Amino acid sequence: MGALPIRVIPNAARAAVVGWQPDGTLKVKVCAPPEGGRANEAVVELLADSLGLSRRAVRIVSGETARNKRVEVEGLDEAALKGKWR
Repeated sequence: MGALPIRVIPNAARAAVVGWQPDGTLKVKVCAPPEGGRANEAVVELLADSLGLSRRAVRIVSGETARNKRVEVEGLDEAALKGKWR
C-alpha cells in the first residue's frame, strides 16, 4: 500500500487516534513532546498497537520533523485502514 497521510498533535493530554479528517488525513494525538523524535516513536507505537501489528510494520517515511507525516503500514491494505477509524 502507499503511504498513509497523518496529522500529529504532540503534547496531548491523552494519546488517541482521533479519526479521518475531511481532507483524507488521519489525525493522531500523542502525549510525547516533539523533541528528540519522541513524538514519532509514540506515533509508531500508537498506530501499531491500534492495528494489532508489531512496531516494525509501521514506519514514518516522510515528515519526521513536521506535524504532517506519511506512514507506511505493512500487512494491511488501504481499505482496511480506512475502515479501521471512522
